[in-house]
Amino acid sequence: MTSALLSIAAEKTEEIRAVCLDVDDTLVDYARSARSALAELLGHDDAWPIWQRITDEHLSRVIAGEVDYHRMRNERTRAFFANLGEDLDDVQVAALEQRRQMAMERGWRLFPDALPLLHWLRSANLRVAAVTNASGPHQRAKLAGLGVLDFFDHVVIAGELGAAKPDPVIFHTACVAMGVSPAQTLHVGDRLDQDAVGARDAGMHGVWLNRDPGAQPAAPEGVWVVNTLAELPELLVSAVPSPRR
Repeated sequence: MTSALLSIAAEKTEEIRAVCLDVDDTLVDYARSARSALAELLGHDDAWPIWQRITDEHLSRVIAGEVDYHRMRNERTRAFFANLGEDLDDVQVAALEQRRQMAMERGWRLFPDALPLLHWLRSANLRVAAVTNASGPHQRAKLAGLGVLDFFDHVVIAGELGAAKPDPVIFHTACVAMGVSPAQTLHVGDRLDQDAVGARDAGMHGVWLNRDPGAQPAAPEGVWVVNTLAELPELLVSAVPSPRR
């Protein structure tokens, strides 16, 4: 058993009855589809680092409750092209953002380890929720379009709730919906701060999905790390008895 498994096994006093999963860059290869969509607009993806920086800046405003997702997307696109030296009007911004969204949707793909995990969670009789910092229609359409919406007992979306990760409210909302306590719930996601640390601070078991371990910081105390979703069943089985309904 790995040190992470030994640690989680030693600390748990309640069995895990539910698992919360982030969506983008955890189940869905969002970065790949977003980068491809940007390249379709520009003819290249050289400006991808600029897009990532501007996205982080604008998402922080959504998380703070300053703007909604629809407004954020248009403002982000305007800011991105302004950074490239192009001053766009509202009609141009809306048209470009629509093209980008359509290109992204064509590129949506699950990571290869996502569907096997979802099947395993169901076979293990665990309750399952998606917990995502995004808009409702966008994420529900994504999960449905990829054929995985029915794997979830609940989908908790920041854009519908008015609270976003790492706010404990969004994690606790998922727990209440599934009828479990935070101590009975494990959350896994690709963002160390928003997902793993946020879940830990909400009283849950936070797991960081670190798909690129060579380029990331070490996890803080109380956070467990997996490099693929294929490692999660071992973590659950080794740490706690299989839950039964």
